[in-house]
Order: sequence, then C-alpha cells, then structure tokens
Amino acid sequence: MGDEVRVWRDGRVGRIVLDRPRALNSLTHAMVLDVRAALEAWAGDDAVRAVVLTGAGERGLCAGGDIRAFHDDAKAGGAGTRAFFRDEYRLNALVARYPKPYVAVMDGITMGGGVGVSAHGSVRIVTERSVVAMPETRIGLVPDVGGTWLLSRAPGELGTHLALTAASMTAGDALLCGFADHFVPSAKLPDLLASLADSPVEEVVSRYADPAPTAPLAGQRAWIDACYAADTVEEITARLTAGGVPEAKQAAEELAERSPTMLKVTLAALRRARAHGALEESLAQEYRVSCAALAHHDLVEGIRAQVVDKDRDPHWSPATLAGVDERTVSAFFEPPADGDWSLA
Repeated sequence: MGDEVRVWRDGRVGRIVLDRPRALNSLTHAMVLDVRAALEAWAGDDAVRAVVLTGAGERGLCAGGDIRAFHDDAKAGGAGTRAFFRDEYRLNALVARYPKPYVAVMDGITMGGGVGVSAHGSVRIVTERSVVAMPETRIGLVPDVGGTWLLSRAPGELGTHLALTAASMTAGDALLCGFADHFVPSAKLPDLLASLADSPVEEVVSRYADPAPTAPLAGQRAWIDACYAADTVEEITARLTAGGVPEAKQAAEELAERSPTMLKVTLAALRRARAHGALEESLAQEYRVSCAALAHHDLVEGIRAQVVDKDRDPHWSPATLAGVDERTVSAFFEPPADGDWSLA
C-alpha cells in the first residue's frame, strides 16, 4: 500500500482510511488501486467480517478526485485520467457488490469520488457534519462514479435539482435521497468504530444511530418536482424563473453559472439512467460521457476557474444553452475511440 491509504485489521473488521487530509482525502489513481486491492484481499478472508471506510483529518471523508491532476492531464490528451476513471468506476462497482458489510462513514465533506466509494456501500452513515454532493457541473463535468444511478432514483425530481445545480445535501437530505442509511452523531463515532471490531455491524449501528434529522429538501419538493420535470434545461430554467419561489429563482441563477453543454448532457444522462437496470449500466454510460468531457473545452476551463486561477469566472463554449444542439449532446454518449468501460 502507498502512504495515502492506511489499511489494517481491527479485530474482525478490515479498516480502510483515506489518508490525504491536506487535500481533503481527494482520490489519486494509486489510492483507488490500493482500496480495491484491500477489498479484494478481504472478500475471501473468513477472518474479516466487515469493512469500514473512513477519512483522515477533521474535514471529511473525501472531496472527490484530484481535479487539478485532471486539468493538467486533459491538456495533455487525457490518457491518464481515462485510466483513472476506468479503475475508479470498477472500484465503485466492487463497493456496490461487496459480499460483506461495507460500512462507509460519510462524516464531513463527501463529494464526487467520495460519494462513489461510500454511497454504493451496504451501510452508509452520515453525521450532523456531513456535506454530501455531486458538484461536477461546477467544473464543467457531469456526475459520475455511479452518481447518475443514485440521483436518478432520488424521490421525484430531487436528483435532477442536485445534479444540475451541484447543490449540497445535509445528513437529512442524504437519507431522504437514498445516499445514506443511518444518522450517527459525530461524537459517537469513536465508540461506534471501536465496537465494530468485535460486534455485529447491525447491532452496533442500531446501538449508536439516532433518528434521522430534518431534510430541508423535503419542504422544497413542490417547486422542485414541478420545475425539473421539464424535458429541457431551457424549460427547467424558465419554470424556475417564473414560479415566484425565491429558492427556485436562486436555482435558476446557479444554472446560469454552469456550463450550458454539461447541463444538457447531465439532464440527458439522468433521464437515460432512470431506465438502467443495474449500476454497471450507469457506470458504463458515465465512462463514455466523462471521456468525452475530457476532450471538451469546458472541463479544463471549469477547473481553471474554480481551482487553478480561482477567479470563479469560467468562459464556457458555447456560452449559451441555445448554442448547444442535440447532436453535440448525443456525441457524449458514443463509445470512446480507445474502447468502452468494462468490469474486467
């Protein structure tokens, strides 16, 4: 193992800690491979009853992939990032199909790739500090790591709202939207983790879990469902603007700041994901879309504006929704020139 993933046995539990706290435990390719190696080694080990994933530091589980590395690699052709996506999505599928309880502690910031290594698990824990999001449209990308699968299955149109605006979920929202299963106050986490070493997962979680907190999104369902049920981003924006609801108007303003191309591709990806019968179908689609995004102007520009120069002033191309035609959107769903994604 590398020095950014710590792996050890704690009683009858396998412990995995993402240990890159200064970068909010953002995933590198090596980290993805290390986590997968540990999971594969423990899958057939009868001495390991369950696996527990946590993040080092006080700020969160994982803020996602290393997008600065994406930026540099995309400018050089994107081969390294395509390889990262292939292995990351294979890890996401492994988490979802893991044969033993997979306990993900989503304490603090859990976004993007952090969602991919946690929200597909069988036991997903949030705390009052949890901030869960798929923020890809902020940087000119589209939700991936199985995010379209999860978002497309959230109640009503909540997933569409979250995907397009890149809005964050509280612990209550994450429970409501199907990204988490249990709420455990952060003060109880040390005792919960210690107890998992020698007690059944179900017993431990029931002992420390509290009732689910309020989900702010639940009170917004009326306007969210009405506005985001539209078939196009243009119509969604029109409904948000005309509805007379302050939160809806704010959402429209946020959409105006996003890449027009990636908004349209995101909406198409979510609608297609609703018809998928398995997570792997969504991951395969996301691989196609993500590879296409690597070759598109808006990803490099979005990361530049948010992370590199930090001027928060991206210049999207095309700059308007009207400039993005259906042929452009459809091209994102074509297989990459160097081959489709697969589990093998």
